[in-house]
Formats: sequence, structure tokens, C-alpha cells
Amino acid sequence: MLTELAAALRGRDSDRPAVIGRITRGELALLSDRYAVALHHSGLSTGDTLGLAVRPGPRALAVMLAAHRLGLRVAVLDPSAGPDVLVARLRLAAPALVVADAAAQAAAGWAAPVARRAGLSLPRLRAIAPVVTVGRRLPGCAPSIRDRDGAPPAAFDGDGDALVIFTSGTTSQPRAVVHTRASVAAGTRAVADLVRPAAGVPVVGGTLFVLVPALACGAPVALPARSPRRLARQISAVRPQATYLTPPQLRAALSAGARFTGSVYSGSAPVSATLLGRVVAAGAADAFGVYALTEIFPAAVVSAAEKTTFAGTGDLVGAPLPGVQASVDRHGVLRLAAPQAADRYLGEDPFLTVDTGDVGHLVDGRIVLGGRAKDMILRGAENIYPGLYEPALHVPGVDLALLVGVPAGDGDERLVAVVQPRAGASARAVRAALDTPLRRMGAARPDAVLLADVPLTGRSRKPDRAAASAFAARYLEGVAP
Repeated sequence: MLTELAAALRGRDSDRPAVIGRITRGELALLSDRYAVALHHSGLSTGDTLGLAVRPGPRALAVMLAAHRLGLRVAVLDPSAGPDVLVARLRLAAPALVVADAAAQAAAGWAAPVARRAGLSLPRLRAIAPVVTVGRRLPGCAPSIRDRDGAPPAAFDGDGDALVIFTSGTTSQPRAVVHTRASVAAGTRAVADLVRPAAGVPVVGGTLFVLVPALACGAPVALPARSPRRLARQISAVRPQATYLTPPQLRAALSAGARFTGSVYSGSAPVSATLLGRVVAAGAADAFGVYALTEIFPAAVVSAAEKTTFAGTGDLVGAPLPGVQASVDRHGVLRLAAPQAADRYLGEDPFLTVDTGDVGHLVDGRIVLGGRAKDMILRGAENIYPGLYEPALHVPGVDLALLVGVPAGDGDERLVAVVQPRAGASARAVRAALDTPLRRMGAARPDAVLLADVPLTGRSRKPDRAAASAFAARYLEGVAP
């Protein structure tokens, strides 16, 4: 769909906004052309890897469009990974060139102390590969990308690697998901078919899989404001037809008094029925949880009404989207296959099916998750999968809830529920509301319930089970006899 977008930007509506307040459709097309010419003259050719260390927005998208035109593979660099991990990842990807904005380079140089306080730490990129700067160049930055006029080279019209996204792994063995041009096209098309953006009506969101379908269909995009209050005001002012936010962004916006319009989509972390219900109550026409992985985006979708009325055990994430095939292996782990599935992990064999790592089963053709296989807790003789029980803990007044294991010696674990009350909620009322679901958990009833903020991690701010377990362990040490 990147090819469709490149053509659509040059249509009759070139003077209309692409990214609201930032760039028009025609300006985005021109910027991508100039980057394509510059990258071509830098000596890059089809199949080469381009490192991308540019904040989400028009310039990052323009570089992506330019790379797609040339048939380059883009390795996305995450500044929150830490310098040692990032160096290992870059060595695995082996970029021929790194395109970085001034902010990324400053975080690796003169602004490193400030960046560390913001949770960012980058190595000096020029020690790994040649670097060029896009956007405003500050002192100490690499040379600016050579902004050249002239016709861009003919567009590459084949398949091949398009996107490298690093996920799990260690410093010594990083793991990266490799998407092809075909799988990226299928994923963006799946989003377009799901949302069906109307031309000329704004969309709020900031990821590639939001920007490309919306812009290709003629809808302008507003990048979500970082401040919850500004985000709430932005949604009110823009009145979007569709809004894409992570669960932490949604909770923060709701706490800031956000009122929604159109449809709201949330993913990248577990989405509770309670959260979706709050979004609908705040004005959304509907709210959806999107089940997606780095390896396959999107895979399934569930509406607020479906999720609220589901009476089974586990986390209902919905029916597989068209083309997605779901199965469960002999270990109870969900496996998926789809046109939008990644090709492989970098340096490994192609996938036959994607191992999601999620315990799951199918109910009436819908996917129900039981948690991550690796998150299984062993207490006594019981194997407990947190994802089977956590949805029941999202009672009124609760924002987040995790079940975590705390080592108890001899390979056994104690089970602790870490429950995050909503701002302003009464602790007594939350504990009273939890009483019924806790009694119904049977052998999985936790040894302790801790009311506290759930630690989050990563760019998508997913619940951090390891940190929650460590926090629970400290709590148990303080209260255990």
C-alpha cells in the first residue's frame, strides 16, 4: 500500500493536509522524492539496509516512502533499548547508512545526560555506520542528507525485505522481525479494510500502520499529542473519524477528560472490556481491541460489546481478520498464518506459521487468550496462566491488573495480584468489587492482593511483569511473618 500512497499523494488534493499542522500531501510527496534522489546518490541500491533513527512524523514517513521506492530494507532504531542492546541490533542489521534526526543524535552526544533522565540512551551512531541528518541540523550532528532536485529513480517493482523491527532477545543474541514488501502491503491493506477511512475526515494516530492506510484513502492524520491534557483537547478539536491509541494513552486521555468521536482502536498491550466501555461512555461510536504482534499486524479485532458480554474464561480478542488462519499446537500455544505475517526472524529460516507465544483456544471461531506461555506460574501442583484470570480483575475502579509469581523456594511460587486503581477510586471500594472475582478463581486465587501502580515498559508502555514481580516480592518480604 506504500505504492498506492505514493501515487495518491500526487493526486488533485495535493494542497490538502497530510499530517495536520505539519505538511500537505503535495509537500510530503516532494519530500519523499528528494530523499529518494539523495539516497540513490549516496550509493544505496536495492536490497541494502537503511537504519532509521527519526521520530515518528512526516520526515520518518518520507524516508520510508523513499526507501520503498528504491527497494531498500529499513531497520527501525528504538532509542529506549539502551546503547549496548542497540549496538548489538545494529551489528546484526548491518545498515549501509543511518538516517537520523538531530534529536536522536543529540541523545547520543551532547544531550546524553538530559536524554538519560528521559529514559533514552543511544550509542554514537557514527561508530556503527555512516550517518546523515534529516531535518534541522544542530552542532555536532552528522552532515545533512544532500537535498537534491531532479527526477527520482524508477520505482522498484518487486518483492523483498522491507522492514526490520527488533523485538526481544539479548545483547548477545538480538531478535528482529523481517517484514517483506508484500507483508507490509497486506498489513496496511487489512487496516484500511477494517477501518475504511473516509477521505477528508481526520484520523488520530502515529504508527506506520495508521499513517499509510489513512493517507492512501485521503484522510489527514493528526499525530497524538504527548501530554494527556493536550491529547484530550486535540481529540475534541479534530473530531476524528478514527482514533488509534495504546491502552496507557487511552487511560491517560480519559483521566484528562477526553471526549471521543467516531471509532477508537487500541492495541500493543492487553485491552480490557472495562477500558473499551469507558471509551464508549466518553462518546465514541464504538471501541475495539486489536490483537496484533510485531510478527503479524493486525490479526484479530473485538468490539467493546463483544468483550463485555463474553462470559468464558480468558481474554477474548475476537475473530481472526479475513485471511488470518488460527490454530493451537499440542502445547496449547496459538499459531497464526496470514498474508500480513512477517517472513522470518533476521538470520533465521522463514516462518511456516507464527508462534505467538500466547496460550490460547478458539471459541465459536473467536480467539481467546490465556496469557503468555512464558508467564506461566507454578504454585504447588498447579500451572497457572495469568491471562486466563486477569480479565476478571478489571472491575469498576480498576485500570490495570496483573497476576505475577514470586519465587518461594524449591521451584515453587507465590501468586500475587498487582491491581492499579483508577485515579480517585476508593481502595475500600476496589477491594470490595474484587471480592467476587477472587472467590471465583478457585485454585488460582492469589496469595496476596497489592493495590499499586503497575510498572510499564517499552515504547508501547506494556505492563512489565518482571518489574511487577520484583515489586510484589519486596511487598511480601515486608508483610510476610
